[in-house]
Amino acid sequence: MDIAEVAKRAGVPASTLRFYEKKGLIASVGRQGARRRFAPVVLDQLALIALGQAAGLSLDEISAMLSPNGGPVIDRQLLAAKADEIDKTISQLRAVSRGLRHAVACPAPSHAECPTFQRLLKAAASGALDSRRHSKEIRRTVK
Repeated sequence: MDIAEVAKRAGVPASTLRFYEKKGLIASVGRQGARRRFAPVVLDQLALIALGQAAGLSLDEISAMLSPNGGPVIDRQLLAAKADEIDKTISQLRAVSRGLRHAVACPAPSHAECPTFQRLLKAAASGALDSRRHSKEIRRTVK
């Protein structure tokens, strides 16, 4: 398949395919004129890349899980850590959502007098709600 067909079937721009090729995530099998050609397996590789990105993996992490022939070499420890990170983020977002919903319906005369809202503010001030900070901590423990 030429690069235009792969781009169309995978739903990504040709520039993305060229970038992935430059990073070593995919490989063309040659050229026909000026156009790169790819084996059909590249569509599976692109699906794996998309899945990894949807899970929040970096391209370097995804690259490490692709064998030279393009098949997956799954790092189970990394995936478990990523799943734990996602679960923690979901938990944090649920807590924030509950706090915001409480603030909407709170019977206290002012939010400054509401203990629930004050706990939410303290959690935010302490960084307990910052999923980006926790994401970096999890990545450090995996490496």
